[in-house]
Amino acid sequence: MNQTYGVAGVTAVVLATVLVGALGLRVSRTTSDFHVASRTVAPHLNATAVSGEYLSAASFLGVAGLVLAQGAGMLWFPVGYTAGFLVLLVFVAAPLRRSGAYTLPDFAEARLESRAVRRTAGVLVVGIGWLYLLPQLRGAGLTLRLLTGVPGWLGGLVVAAVVTAAVAAGGMRSVTLMQAFHYWLKLAALLVPAAFLLLAWRADHAPVPAWDERPVFHRATTVRVDRPLTLTVREPVRVTASGIVDGVAAHGGSLNLAEGRHRIGAPATLRFPAGARVPLSDRSPRRTTPSEGAEAPPSSGETHSLYATYGLVLATFLGTMGLPHVVVRFYTNPDGRAARRTTVIVLGLLGAFYVLVPLYGVLGRLYAPDLLLTGDTDAAVLVLPQRLVGGVTGDLLGALVAGGACAAFLSTASGLTLSVAGVLAQDVLPALGVRHVRLAALPAVAVPAAAGAVAGDLPAADAVGLAFAVSASSFCPLLVLGIWWRGLTAPGALAGLVLGGGSALAAVTLTLAGGARSGWPHTLLAWPAVWSVPLGFAAMVLTSLATRDRVPPGTAATLARLHRPEPGPTPPEEPVRGGRTSAGRRS
Repeated sequence: MNQTYGVAGVTAVVLATVLVGALGLRVSRTTSDFHVASRTVAPHLNATAVSGEYLSAASFLGVAGLVLAQGAGMLWFPVGYTAGFLVLLVFVAAPLRRSGAYTLPDFAEARLESRAVRRTAGVLVVGIGWLYLLPQLRGAGLTLRLLTGVPGWLGGLVVAAVVTAAVAAGGMRSVTLMQAFHYWLKLAALLVPAAFLLLAWRADHAPVPAWDERPVFHRATTVRVDRPLTLTVREPVRVTASGIVDGVAAHGGSLNLAEGRHRIGAPATLRFPAGARVPLSDRSPRRTTPSEGAEAPPSSGETHSLYATYGLVLATFLGTMGLPHVVVRFYTNPDGRAARRTTVIVLGLLGAFYVLVPLYGVLGRLYAPDLLLTGDTDAAVLVLPQRLVGGVTGDLLGALVAGGACAAFLSTASGLTLSVAGVLAQDVLPALGVRHVRLAALPAVAVPAAAGAVAGDLPAADAVGLAFAVSASSFCPLLVLGIWWRGLTAPGALAGLVLGGGSALAAVTLTLAGGARSGWPHTLLAWPAVWSVPLGFAAMVLTSLATRDRVPPGTAATLARLHRPEPGPTPPEEPVRGGRTSAGRRS
């Protein structure tokens, strides 16, 4: 990728983001302005903003990378990401808007009249938000490293600084406009290059890559090794090597890699001939995802792909409704009817985007299989324009893709930072209104930026899948039962949040820390939704039945407000300078 063009594309997106954030500083003066844009965002604008925020680095970079690495089974990711909004539309969107809350902890306290439930929900919101921020910062580091050669941590630091400034300056009003702009930019950044890539592929007369086989090098390919790695060769291959191979210095001569393991030092280069099967690498993405046919590393044991697929489906279908940065956008609608209309439009916008993503994964298996060796499979979208098109046109397309990738992690990171900062400001920092929400933006993004070093090798879509699992196990039971069952009690909600969400969060933490790496222990920890979602529902229902006398006295009135259509547009809210609102929040 041409660094000059790529840096120009990323710089333009960053400057536009900063300018919009500065504009928001002039119009966000009240708590309602800052958190929910005074609930005046129209459905079409809100749907575009929801889509821009939701289509994160995991969607823009990660899904294509997983398709490249593991094949067609990864298409469950875009299916699940989109179908989650259908579940949200049917069960949650309109009633949640009518609750009048700013955040999920607000809703929890208003529905169950319990500060303990609120605090527990707040902890889970922050945990999910930080877990979701990890791949955004990793995507930023990967993109800037490819463009400029700077260390990956520096790219994450730059994005963290830009996001903190934008959120602190403008709040929800500026974030809404920024995310709507980012959606159209991301769509264009995939659609325009896709047309050129398809034309180049047809002109190359290349075959369609097989899903059930390890990829092969369609062309003679040079792989540059910047960190030591171990290759597992299944079929002997003759390469041209420079560097240390199996402890012996190679100086650009021909070398035969026999079947088995080979240690490659750094720096080194290996040139594989066309038609050679791609070796397995210890730097390939960790197998935390379901696999259909792709070969697993010898150390990974059984992948239990059917179980993992069910875990992915449950997590993505049911986890969307509990993602803090998604849910908060529905509070910005004028009423419940607008919230439903927003969700319907979102389904169409997401469908248009996700039609394009698998194409990059397919072409990546053909033209960028070397990324499997370096572990940078998330970079497939970024490198394909130059590899297939080349020249100035390829450079321009690469700059457009780089700008789209920048928009992906900026828009999602901004929404997540605003959501986490809102919870931190309301439930951790003193109640001093918008000023402390702005201050809370710093720890909201600093913690995942620091944690990124621990989970730096986890593919973007995998990390997001883990966040979905925690959300599905905690907030899905809370929202569904809290909206549709009058028998839910505060002890029941606490039991479900702690057992369902807490166990999923513990499993995710162990996965990120590199706990069990093979067999059933690994699969159960990496995809906990199969057992943690039923656990969350069962704990809430059974504990509530055992504490029937603890049903909040205002339950009937609360449920009536959630399900009764609004008589008209919601009047503008007055500035809040202290105390608690009817939804149970502090300002």
